Amino acid sequence: MSEPRVLVIGSGLGGLATAVILARNGHRVCVLEQQAVAGGCLQCFRRRGVKFETGMHFIGSADRGQTLHRLMRYLGIADHVPLSRLDAHGYDVIALGGQQYRFANGREAFIETLADCFPKQRDNLARYFSLVEQVAGASSLHSLRHAESDAAVNTRYMLQSVNGVIDSVISDPLLARVLVGNLPLYAAERDKTPFSVHAFITDFYNQSAFRIVGGSDTVARALIDQLQTLGGEVRTGCRATRIVCRDGRAVGVEVNGEELLPADIVISDAHPKRTLQLLDSSLLRPAFRRRIAAIPETVGGFSVYLHFKDGAMPYMNHNFYGYMGDTPWNCEIYTPAAWPKGFLYMHFCDEYHPQWARTGVILSYMQWHDVERWENTVTGRRGADYEDFKRRHAERLIDALDQLLPGTRSSILRYYTSTPLTYRDFTGTERGSMYGVAKDVAMSAAYRVSHKTRIPNVLLTGQNINSHGMLGVLVGSIVTCSELLSAETIYQQIIAADT
Repeated sequence: MSEPRVLVIGSGLGGLATAVILARNGHRVCVLEQQAVAGGCLQCFRRRGVKFETGMHFIGSADRGQTLHRLMRYLGIADHVPLSRLDAHGYDVIALGGQQYRFANGREAFIETLADCFPKQRDNLARYFSLVEQVAGASSLHSLRHAESDAAVNTRYMLQSVNGVIDSVISDPLLARVLVGNLPLYAAERDKTPFSVHAFITDFYNQSAFRIVGGSDTVARALIDQLQTLGGEVRTGCRATRIVCRDGRAVGVEVNGEELLPADIVISDAHPKRTLQLLDSSLLRPAFRRRIAAIPETVGGFSVYLHFKDGAMPYMNHNFYGYMGDTPWNCEIYTPAAWPKGFLYMHFCDEYHPQWARTGVILSYMQWHDVERWENTVTGRRGADYEDFKRRHAERLIDALDQLLPGTRSSILRYYTSTPLTYRDFTGTERGSMYGVAKDVAMSAAYRVSHKTRIPNVLLTGQNINSHGMLGVLVGSIVTCSELLSAETIYQQIIAADT
């Protein structure tokens, strides 16, 4: 095979999807991955014979005809990613103030299920859900049209906060808090996160919700197989150390500080801050570099991976969001004595319709400054004080879970942990951020990262371009590829693949 004309740096979902789209349109593509295993946040890991998820824990809108299913068909992976449906009567369960509240799939079921707990809010719930549908439908992200159907609506709700909009529609403060009970899915911050982000997430999972049978690395393997079928390749153990530019254009990527791979086009799935470190072109102005360097990240996470005793833990076919106080807001703001304020708890689905869970995960926010003292250490050799730090936090998180779901601790055989440092090292996210660049209604344009750079043949892809999550990243990949193929071409191909 001749040298690739398109080099993609990073094999996360964005990098792999971008590579597949370009390969199916005749480009010769090679994906460079610095780790030994490709997949980024799609990776899973094994300990003592059992498997654990690391990032893509569940997906939505994957029923036939829905947005994600159409994209998976287009990418050629729909028949190779087995799915297990979450409980349609309550795919998300919010534990708040001593009560549990369920999010049901479908507009009417969602409204009526919550109206059973808040009967006086039925009309307001209908207004809220109509607004969610309006915002989601106004964007090509959900409609899969190559132009937005209502750009004014999209822009308006990018500039209004989640809590600001919900509080204007819902008059019961408790219900308003319940409706943001799943905010760990997008690390929302009060008065900052745009309502549009909330609307996209709500609409995405409300249409349908699934776990990936056998783990999210199934998605990575399916994309890699599809890429190879189309003539592309993935090279692991290839760390991009420099994007080499001459005469105002990229000419290739230096790998591992040694080999130069020539390219006509370079696309980076790495974080924009990392990508800029690879580029020394004068076309990138100091003001642009400073703006990207100043963009804040979403909060990091601390995870406890649970290995259950055989036949001890019934499989939980929903996601559980537990809060120790009376609000989901501000869980990212804590003192050492007041951690954790909340958590997300899920089981891993290793077969269709399992009776018992073998593994699960508890995830809670953790700020970078909590682990910053070990920043320059490497995995497995961070020292006894770091191991003690993880053990103490794991025990506290398990205690919090057992408080809301008694009997959980007694079902645990053993557990493993990860911190923002772990996430940084294995997925390449900046400072261990859960979802990359943070969005803020007050700084909307300043915090936006374009897929284009001032170097004409260097493009960006991944969760920081458009949005995070499986749908957000795939749509961002379409945006990036549209620079080379045109959006209309790609959307016509999506329609054709769905027929």
